[in-house]
Amino acid sequence: MTYIENIFVCIAAPLLVAALCMGKRYARAFFFCFAGMAACLLSAYINTFFAQVYNADMINATTQIAPVVEEIMKLLPLLFYLLVFEPKPEKINISVLILAAGFATFENICYLTQNGAANLPFLLIRGFGTGAMHIVCGAIAGYGLAYVWQREWLKIAGTAGLLGAAVTFHAIYNLLIAYGGTAQYIAYALPILTITAGIGAGKLLKIKYLR
Repeated sequence: MTYIENIFVCIAAPLLVAALCMGKRYARAFFFCFAGMAACLLSAYINTFFAQVYNADMINATTQIAPVVEEIMKLLPLLFYLLVFEPKPEKINISVLILAAGFATFENICYLTQNGAANLPFLLIRGFGTGAMHIVCGAIAGYGLAYVWQREWLKIAGTAGLLGAAVTFHAIYNLLIAYGGTAQYIAYALPILTITAGIGAGKLLKIKYLR
């Protein structure tokens, strides 16, 4: 049996020491890294609970329960940050990327402990694919919230819509993974291509703006 909470403690402990040594300047980055890993840990428990309540098989749990639970859990620390600190948009964007990276990192580590680390090529593909997927879903929520939370009338509806978009993207990814075969590798490539397209579009818009 894998005790993922023990894994969390072993990873968080040195990061906590580093956070204490580096001071307040980097506190936000460490907070969201911890929050991402903690969200992944709690998501594992909640996913298991709902899978048992609804007697869901592996495919249904992966495609219907996990995307909703995981995206909500990733959103909660960000909403806390917005409500309490009212940060500037650029700080929201950085924070959500760190949060998503922390979540994806802890998920990959848990996958290694359960499935082993013998197949390095597959682990590289899965690691980049899953990491990119969480980054994309985080960016949907984070970059979107940076916009909608500047407009009072759009906060609630906008947040719900962004969460729905992140859940949908996550569910499509998990569905392709569960299908297996070629679809599985399409799933791994999809978020990487999405990030590449997003970065390219951002650079084009920046160049156009500077002109």
